[in-house]
Amino acid sequence: MPIHSFRPLTPSGRFTSLNKQKELSKKRPERALTEHKHKTGGRNAYGRITSRHRGGGHKQLYRIVDFKRDILDMPAKVQALEYDPNRTANLALLAYSSGEKRYILAPKGLKVGDTVFAANKVTTNDFDVGNNFPVGLIPPSTLLHSVELIPGRGAKIARSAGASVELVAVENGQATLKMPSGELRFVHANCRATIGEVGNGDHNQQSLGKAGRKRWLGVRPTVRGVAMNPVDHPNGGGQGKSKGGGGRQHLVSPWGQLAKGYVTRRRSKLSTRMIIVHHNGRKPRNKK
Repeated sequence: MPIHSFRPLTPSGRFTSLNKQKELSKKRPERALTEHKHKTGGRNAYGRITSRHRGGGHKQLYRIVDFKRDILDMPAKVQALEYDPNRTANLALLAYSSGEKRYILAPKGLKVGDTVFAANKVTTNDFDVGNNFPVGLIPPSTLLHSVELIPGRGAKIARSAGASVELVAVENGQATLKMPSGELRFVHANCRATIGEVGNGDHNQQSLGKAGRKRWLGVRPTVRGVAMNPVDHPNGGGQGKSKGGGGRQHLVSPWGQLAKGYVTRRRSKLSTRMIIVHHNGRKPRNKK
């Protein structure tokens, strides 16, 4: 999927490079697999903005994606590869032999006409891109995507464009995964995963070229805090391109929360205890 540049017939065209994908279908999405998507504009139930820089944008239908792959031992033929406005990855429309249709994330290398399936038992030749199995049945060093954190709850790991995790080992009912960040963590061997990596890996190579295209995506402008006055932002004021407030001041949010190097992850006991090595190479405190 090459990045396509344009002749500079307009100022924005000079800087625009988009991921043009000829293999994507131009038909409307499967109606039975779509839902209405309500836009919040970043506001909560009280009308207050809780997520800044959101609003406007093109209308979108939500595509219902099958993250559980719970139709087992039944082959499905790939009918189409489709664009999804709600995520960076593309979708593959599967038609099962029973007549049912499902959307899944389109892995790299999957083509229209290919056959995929999900099962709880494997043979030597089953490890093709797009097939889905429990990680305990998959050989080590295999690249996976759409991996479950808890068996039966649907895929949570490696769902964005170009993402994949590596299966390091399986022992004592637990599988060791190497995340894209370098983090090593356990998941239960019964967690399901799909073979291969997510397609559309060139997504992050795009250059939108103009502010308007960002607005089409529903993203409103962001103003730097250092460009504001002290009354509007903690980093505002100062002489020239500097932060006011006297002395060295760290970059913070409008409400004073540190913006760089400050850990904001909420610790989940269930998830944290499964981490073997953090992305920075350090082991968790509760492990030796």
